Amino acid sequence: MTDATIELRPLAASDHEAWLPLWRGYQAFYKVDIPARVSELTFSRLLDPVEPMHGTLAWRDGEAVGLAHHIFHRSTWTEGDYCYLQDLFVSPEARGGGIARKLIQHVYVEAQRKGCARVYWLTHESNETAIRLYEQVAQRSGFIQYRRSLPL
Repeated sequence: MTDATIELRPLAASDHEAWLPLWRGYQAFYKVDIPARVSELTFSRLLDPVEPMHGTLAWRDGEAVGLAHHIFHRSTWTEGDYCYLQDLFVSPEARGGGIARKLIQHVYVEAQRKGCARVYWLTHESNETAIRLYEQVAQRSGFIQYRRSLPL
């Protein structure tokens, strides 16, 4: 099946049951277990028009097969905001059909529509399949991420 059969739609409140298995699949892929209360908060933020977070689902034959979450934020380097593509996932049985590429292109369009200066994202260095795609649709920045978790 080609990506031409894929429909992209903004996340809606009625999409929770379709979104959750993809969200859990994303977590399993990265070997993390985000608490259910955080996942529910994330879903509500993705729907809140005041939040800078947005979600998109990719549908094929009435089934959600991919998701993208992106966040708009200010930058000290540019006049326009940046768009962080935080989460991108395609169900294993739907991979290889251009869905991830289509979701990335969708985020590019949304970011340009909002006047963003840049779209960026992270991936794990072991995610070789994704890196092959990303090398085709973006430029590697050369930056290395450092982080520290903080107690709540």
